[in-house]
Amino acid sequence: MLRTLIKGAAPLLLLVASASGTFAQEVELAPPGAGSVSAETAFILNTFLFLFAGILVMWMAAGFSMLEAGLVRSKNTSAICLKNIALYSVAGLMYFLVGYNLMYVDVSGWIGSLTLFYSASPAELALQAGDEGALATVLEAGYTTLSDWFFQMVFVATAASIVSGTIAERVRLKPFLIFVVLLTGLIYPIQGAWTWGGGWLAEMGFSDYAGSTIVHSTGGWAALTGAIIIGARRGKYAPDGKVNPIPGANLPLATLGTLILWMGWFGFNGASALAMDSAAALVEISQVFANTNLAAAAGVVTAMVLTALLYGKVDLSMTLNGALAGLVSITAGPDIGSPLLAVLIGAVGGLIVVASVPLLDRLKIDDVVGAVPVHLFAGIWGTLAVALFGEGDLLVQLTGILAIGLFVGVTSSVLWFLLKATIGVRVSEEAEELGLDRTELGLEAYPEFGQGARVF
Repeated sequence: MLRTLIKGAAPLLLLVASASGTFAQEVELAPPGAGSVSAETAFILNTFLFLFAGILVMWMAAGFSMLEAGLVRSKNTSAICLKNIALYSVAGLMYFLVGYNLMYVDVSGWIGSLTLFYSASPAELALQAGDEGALATVLEAGYTTLSDWFFQMVFVATAASIVSGTIAERVRLKPFLIFVVLLTGLIYPIQGAWTWGGGWLAEMGFSDYAGSTIVHSTGGWAALTGAIIIGARRGKYAPDGKVNPIPGANLPLATLGTLILWMGWFGFNGASALAMDSAAALVEISQVFANTNLAAAAGVVTAMVLTALLYGKVDLSMTLNGALAGLVSITAGPDIGSPLLAVLIGAVGGLIVVASVPLLDRLKIDDVVGAVPVHLFAGIWGTLAVALFGEGDLLVQLTGILAIGLFVGVTSSVLWFLLKATIGVRVSEEAEELGLDRTELGLEAYPEFGQGARVF
């Protein structure tokens, strides 16, 4: 009987002993990126992280497209969809042509290499051709060259997507794409070299984990300058200062876009740990996932509560932007140790949206989708939060915010003014009235409900 009891209890005793360290060997966790697995296994895991997360971030392009398509009027739906797939493609080509080299290759403090094109390393090409002797050299990098390029490229496209939504419904396709060419090929990579490229801001200790300022505020500054210089949509602001609401055509589509962006953000923030080769790295990634989700949820609830208190009813579009503001706010420091702080950071992001959207209207700055409050203002807040609640230095964080804001704001303003003075930026009043779908593309997103239904 006793033998039976002992035998039955043995697994439990082993479990308890292991937990207490009686029988277990001590396990030393390698820090993220240190590689507690073999070099080749680490190489495989890190490369997979960049590729899979890059796909998730690319999925955000679909999110931006659906969000913007839902918040514009139906007569501009096809035009905004075209701009989104076009800007993603232009961003990819420009980042391949010159952007990545400017941002990451031989950064001297202010700018990287001016060489054209980016490709796999000679060692990787040799390995691909069957030279096993190149394996050791390839593994030293920790991941494939082009997996890193792909992951960084989708971030660039995100910055450009922010611009398209703000200035929607009145901007011609050609000048918009010219702006995107220079934003993704020059403006974004240069400021990125100061930070993630190891330039002067990185040397100061500026901290932006996944890009609250480097990505989102950059897109926000470019969008804000465009909205001011281009002007508001016809009829948005009456001569007496009254704001005329222009509701979007498809709020279910906008909601879908927001949820897609929320999902893609896990790749955006999670893979910014830059390694998946140790237990410690996976702990960090899991923490980033949890904090990202909590911040977004807090932004939603905050926006719902505030709009209910201020307007008597919950505002759906403001709630959607509350989610995005929470996500942007946590992006600078999603590795923060306290989930409760992540909730606080996201909640403040929701507050910023509710407070600043009416402010922009009072200033007669027409932001169609609310991207400036979401990406610029919440991005600034998230970057400051790193210093307030994390390990960042407040003065250094402020320096980074101001330096990037000044650079992007000035260069974007000059570019918008040049485009306006030369080829023109806005469509005609008639074209704006008819809609960009018909005047720019010669088609309608919903022909059965529009002019197309009355042709025959």
